[in-house]
Amino acid sequence: MASFKPTKVQVYPKLGEKVTQDTLYWKNYKAPVQIKEFGAITNIDVSPVAPHNFAVTAFTRIHIYGAFSQEPVKTYTRFKDTAYCGRFRADGQLLVAGCEDSVVRLFDVSGKVALRMFKGHTKAVHVTDFTSDRYQILTGSDDYTCRLWDMPNTTELNRYQEHTDYIRCGVTSKLNRDLFITGSYDHTLKVFDARMEKSVMTMDHGHPVESLLLYPSEGLLVSAGGRYVKIWDLLKGGQPLVSLKNHHKTVTSLCLSSNGQRLLSGSLDRHVKVYSTTNYKVVHNFDYAASILSLALAPDDESIVVGMTNGILSMKHRKNPEDYKGVIQQRRRPSYRFFVKGKNYVPKQDDYLVSKPVKQHLAKYDKQLKKFNVSQALDTALETWVRFRKPEVTVAVIKELDRRGTLKNALAGRDEQGLSQLLNFLVGNLVDPRFAPVLVTTAEMILDIYQSVIGQSPVVDRQLLRLQDLLEREIDYQQELLEVLGMLDTMFASSLPRKQVPCSAVSRSNGLAQREAGTQLPAT
Repeated sequence: MASFKPTKVQVYPKLGEKVTQDTLYWKNYKAPVQIKEFGAITNIDVSPVAPHNFAVTAFTRIHIYGAFSQEPVKTYTRFKDTAYCGRFRADGQLLVAGCEDSVVRLFDVSGKVALRMFKGHTKAVHVTDFTSDRYQILTGSDDYTCRLWDMPNTTELNRYQEHTDYIRCGVTSKLNRDLFITGSYDHTLKVFDARMEKSVMTMDHGHPVESLLLYPSEGLLVSAGGRYVKIWDLLKGGQPLVSLKNHHKTVTSLCLSSNGQRLLSGSLDRHVKVYSTTNYKVVHNFDYAASILSLALAPDDESIVVGMTNGILSMKHRKNPEDYKGVIQQRRRPSYRFFVKGKNYVPKQDDYLVSKPVKQHLAKYDKQLKKFNVSQALDTALETWVRFRKPEVTVAVIKELDRRGTLKNALAGRDEQGLSQLLNFLVGNLVDPRFAPVLVTTAEMILDIYQSVIGQSPVVDRQLLRLQDLLEREIDYQQELLEVLGMLDTMFASSLPRKQVPCSAVSRSNGLAQREAGTQLPAT
């Protein structure tokens, strides 16, 4: 007796996303290392000097982590209330941070006690940064003011009160010590010059501004607020260039890649999106478990550090190609020796070859088909995980039943739940061009078998109405596509150059020339 042949499942091309260089680059990270902090992580700043430690501001503490450490290298706890915006100076020696108690504190990275305390704000200070000359500090507060402070003397140099709501973000120029930009919940961005008494430029973002970012050339400014990320041209007086709306919730943080060609944005919708800075299209997307409040990239994009509202700090480190190759080689050595064992042996003329029987492992539906339980085989192929994750298996079983001539028997005799399950699969896959030839026949059989019971079950009736609506829409789409195809054929035909085919005089005049040349007909 011939052995049973398993059902052949056709392999279809995957309909996944297109793999690009950006996909390969941004997916080349290890599994994230997650660290639990004491509260929501509101700010992450990477030290500009090696070993590029990063400061994590969470609740009443600022933790300094090493590039690959899971425990803080140093902790600053001299805050009476929630700390905000811990940032390094350009030389990596000093750290400045604001606080809910309105006091700005300056720390030495090698120590723990605050070197300076700047008092003057009346409400929480959410914005702190160093100017490019390293001797002045910018602060922005909920008292609607932004101020410049002199570090050696702990004195206030300038005070600006032009915003009408909380100041929650700011950035200083790295090329000019007198320029800085602030963003406020009054929807405006303001560019200040310390040599002037008022702001020199104002831009309206349209939503409360949560984050600001300057390009390295400082000709472009990026602002985030609401669901929008907007790019402004500062060299043209703050003219808006691009408005991006790719997030579903408020955008909270911005970051640039090491080469400046990719812009990253983090949002409360738990996504980090990567944009190309040439056309500002999304080239990659990261998903996280909670809403994102802060985001930072290590130099050369070696690490992606994300802070979330649930106090989880997520660190992704780039894979090391040398370690990866070493692991592959270690795994391949024994397996290679095992599989080449006996390959070079040549049997002699009098040797008798004994073949080792290979046990055939059948899938569950194949075992039922082998026993001719066609209805049970179809039920197995319609299980939830099979029909949703591997619909090609379900279609292969239906095709095999149709080939055997037992498909009608397998479809008949089903209760309300079984029929609804089958109709649900048809609704989800009938218009798929890969499965349509098989499923159209199946749908016709189902209608022939169960037409007498239509109207007895509201569940089945709803499924049939969905199927009817789906088919009507698909027919409309096909007709529209045919019309478009006809238009394209006409356009292509009219665009091709016309070639004149030489013809004889007789064929051109349909024989009239020859008749004129001959004798005339006699008059009647």
